[in-house]
Amino acid sequence: MVVQGLFLSYTLGCADGELKGSSAPAVAAPRLGDTVEILPGSGVAGVVHQAAHNNLDVIVHDNRIFLAFRTAPSHFASTETMLYVLSRADGDDAAPWELEHSVGMETDLREPRFLAFDSRLFLYFAVLGQDAGDFEPQGMMVSERGAAGWTEPEPNYDQGFIPWRARVVDSGPHEGEPWMIGYIGGENIYDADAEPVVIHLITTTDGRSWAPVAADAEVDVGGGSETDWVVLDDGDLLAVQRNEAGEEGHWGSKICRVPATDLGDWSCVNDPLKYDSPLMFRAGGRSWLVGRRNVTETGAYDLGMDELSTLDQANTYALSYWNAPKRCALWEVDAEALSVAWVLDLPSRGDTCFPSMVRAPNGAWHIYNYSSPLDDPAMDSDDPSWIEGQTGETRIYRSEIWF
Repeated sequence: MVVQGLFLSYTLGCADGELKGSSAPAVAAPRLGDTVEILPGSGVAGVVHQAAHNNLDVIVHDNRIFLAFRTAPSHFASTETMLYVLSRADGDDAAPWELEHSVGMETDLREPRFLAFDSRLFLYFAVLGQDAGDFEPQGMMVSERGAAGWTEPEPNYDQGFIPWRARVVDSGPHEGEPWMIGYIGGENIYDADAEPVVIHLITTTDGRSWAPVAADAEVDVGGGSETDWVVLDDGDLLAVQRNEAGEEGHWGSKICRVPATDLGDWSCVNDPLKYDSPLMFRAGGRSWLVGRRNVTETGAYDLGMDELSTLDQANTYALSYWNAPKRCALWEVDAEALSVAWVLDLPSRGDTCFPSMVRAPNGAWHIYNYSSPLDDPAMDSDDPSWIEGQTGETRIYRSEIWF
């Protein structure tokens, strides 16, 4: 199903066309092409589709495109959760997806992450709990694709670690090194009195054993969790970090610059907007971010209610955020000012935004993402809140962007 052109109505945050939660972009926007439904689509043999399709990753390896995704009764933790890995020939949209791998562990599974290097392909994912009302990280698992198929998942790295992004560094002094960034302490995000969250930046030579990229694997400690980065022309890292747990009286996000000479020295500024599920990349000499947008008058997660206690601020901000509509948006990140500017919205609404992307053979970027259904007439007259979307159906779409 192609939903070309729908993005205009979704990009506009309200009926009169005034964008909510952002100023207009200062530069000409990239061009958004077609958006197509990938899953459930017409179905894939061997895949049992449930109502929710969300956490996903995509990679091109050995001339095939691989897609990993989670499906479950809803957005929330479930013993019925399944992870699937599909593949098809890269660049051939007419080719059917084929089921390569399935994982079910009678508990929640999230954050599938591919990593390809030295002609090998690995899949990492996080194991969580069974309580739909709690976030219970158990640790990371790894599976490798070989001639006989995918290996059985096995525990990997530190207890409670949640992988966020994995990739081979494409420039700078560490070019060619496979890196992973993730965090420990995810169970503390929704507990104002808990220990801080710890960001780990690690590298590997065999896909299973890990070592620190910097002097210490722990590169940042505080309220940050989901984090992604790009390498700038001078070798420094530019990173965007979700700060949902709160840190020193601030919530939202942290925008960070890390010197190439000391990758453990993270200098960050606070941003009151929360760019959930950050995906960063470089194109046209500029730094881009795909992340969730809060469709309110200011777009802010941190509402500045400093008169409240830390616990009351955390609860108030979370409740306000859950009850507002959402989009999955493209943003530009300024490496000097450490600021973020909205550029455009992908076709998306309700429960949305867990992006991954690949470069298409035609030169475009293909962003894979999930959203509440884009063709549901019941949603056309009402912009559903995030929590409304989380309890309903979600699908996986692919949007094309040209830079």
